[in-house]
Amino acid sequence: MLLKFLKDESGATAIEYGLIVSLLSLAVVGGFMLVAGSLEFMFSDTDSKLVDAFN
Repeated sequence: MLLKFLKDESGATAIEYGLIVSLLSLAVVGGFMLVAGSLEFMFSDTDSKLVDAFN
């Protein structure tokens, strides 16, 4: 029974899919963080130009 359990690989696919999903989610979160930083810089730069224009 122990040998049968050790040879069973039916859960391996689920674990592989779980690892793939976790890596993809890390990449998506990292991409969002980069985009958020770019957007923050873009809007802060536009805000400072508007403040200068109205002064």
